[in-house]
Parts: sequence; C-alpha cells; structure tokens
Amino acid sequence: MFIPKQTKLASALLGLAVALCATTSQAQDPARPDLGGVWTNASLTSLTRPNGIEALVVSEEVATQIAAGTPIAGIGPGDFDANAPIDETTGAPPAGSIDFGLRGYNSFWVDPGSQLAIVKGEFRTSYIIDPPNGRIPRLEQPKVVFQDRGFGRRYLTGNGDNSGPEALPLAERCLLGFGNTSGPGMMGTLYNSTYQFVQTDDYVMILVEMAHDARIIPTYASAAEARANPRPPVLKPWLGDSRGWYEDGALVVETININPQQMEQSSVPITADGRIIERFSRYSPTEIVYQFTVDDSNLYVQPWTAELSFHATDGRVYEYACHEGNYAMPGILAGARLLEAEAAKQ
Repeated sequence: MFIPKQTKLASALLGLAVALCATTSQAQDPARPDLGGVWTNASLTSLTRPNGIEALVVSEEVATQIAAGTPIAGIGPGDFDANAPIDETTGAPPAGSIDFGLRGYNSFWVDPGSQLAIVKGEFRTSYIIDPPNGRIPRLEQPKVVFQDRGFGRRYLTGNGDNSGPEALPLAERCLLGFGNTSGPGMMGTLYNSTYQFVQTDDYVMILVEMAHDARIIPTYASAAEARANPRPPVLKPWLGDSRGWYEDGALVVETININPQQMEQSSVPITADGRIIERFSRYSPTEIVYQFTVDDSNLYVQPWTAELSFHATDGRVYEYACHEGNYAMPGILAGARLLEAEAAKQ
C-alpha cells in the first residue's frame, strides 16, 4: 500500500514527540532522579573531622567559629591574606622551607567556599559519617603498600623527585585535579569546584571543572546487569571503571579497577581488590545528596562512608587551562638537568 510522504513525516514527528514526552516523564520519575544541571560542592569541610571536634552536626554559630579557624592552602587564618607583594630583596628562601617561606597562593586565587558543608540543612564538620568518629579506619599494617607520590608536601616544601616527567604528581602534570575533585569520591577543593551533570537514557556524564575531566558512566537496568558488564581488566582508566543503575530513587555507581597511579595520589585510595560505591539522591530542587562508600580490606579495617551535597549554582563551568603543567614542568626538568650537569663537572 502506498503511504504519502506527508503521512510518513507526520508519523515520524508524532513518534519523536512521544519519545520526547517519554524521556521527560522518565526524567521526572521518582525512581530515576533528575540530576541534570550545574552544581558546586565547595565548602571548608574536609574529609576527616578536625582534632578536638567530636560532633558531626553543629549549630550555625559553632560552624561559623570552625570555619573562621580553618586553614586554607596550608596557611592558617590571620596569616593567609595580605595580598602583599613579596620582598625581592630578601633573596630565595632556604630549601625545604614550609611553603618556600612564601605564599603559594593569596586570596585572589582561591575559592574554597566560606562555610562548612551544608547537607540536608545541617552544618557538617567532616564528610565522613561512618565510622561515627569521622576518621578513616586505616589498617595499622596495610596488606598492600604503595608509594605516596602526591604533591601535598611537594607543594609546601618544594622537595620532590624531578628525575623525569613521570616523576611529577598527576595534578602537577595537569592530568587529574588535586584533592580528589574528579573522584570517585568527588570532593571540593581550593577552587573550581563546579560540576555539570548530563543524563541520557543510557549514560550519566559528569563534567568536572578541575581539571576538565568527564566521567562517562553507562547505566543499566539493575546492579546485577551493571556488574555483569565490566570493562576488560587490562584497561586501567583514570577515574576507574564506573557503571551505574537506579535504585530506590537514587543513581548508584560502582567503580572498580582505578588506575594504580591515581590510587597512589588519591585522598581516597583503593587497591585492585577494592571498590567505591556512590549514591546520588535529589534531596530538593537545589540539592543533590552525595554519598560514597569505600570498601577495601587491603587498606581499611572496615568499609567507610562519606556524605556531602552538591548545590545548584548559577555559575558557569570555566575552562581549567592548568598552565602549571604547560610551563612549570619544562622549567623543573631543565633545572634538574642543569644540576646534574654541574654535579658531573665536579
């Protein structure tokens, strides 16, 4: 039977309209939370609870006091922000000085937030909610020992391996953001703590402002199906092998097989036997509650869980150019080669 082109076009348009309506309806399904949008997790709360503070939840007054005493970029309050020019007549600081005796940052460059993390209307003193003491339950003698090649002490002292480009930390090479901003176990840091979430029928994409990472997570009908479809273990990608499913009104994401180099430099390390499970729940129109549980008996006494929130923002996701990796690394390596040449002459 002959069907006019106009009829075919009308049928196609009707089908597209039905599909779009179905997609919109699915996005609003309480079993599948709508996570799309631009969000921020910036706060002055850290992963572990500060010494001397026992409570997870505190009043606004206490939260303000804690925030006022929180160091930023390793520099204590009152000693942080002069924005003053450095006195060039004093000469170079001694090798190994804390923060080189200078300032790695002044306040113009940092934006970690101005208050403790707010989760479901509560001020939180740590991201860790289990164990209740807010501490990472590390084994006294871990079954797997790895070299900590992070850039924390390097940032503060300038001491570090400069034998070659691979010796420099991942963040310094602009391969991954520092502070575990990209996850799994995504946390805010000194700046650029903005994320864009995009959902489709089969994937969730999380664009991380620092350092321009994109987590592309396939989603499945169930946990069993997701776990039955891992990537080949020979592949060890940055951010790991993440697969997701929707369960009880939340997006659940399980990640295994994180690149070993990332594990060594992460604030949430796991070994090849470990896994991290994340849960994204839409708490309100302006808040996503985010939990992640770290399970690895090679490093920890028990699984432990952290919780924070992503809050809606009108801000944009900016390019994170990371010029340090573009310009500083050649200078560092050139300086090392010069020292080697001078040593050879002697």
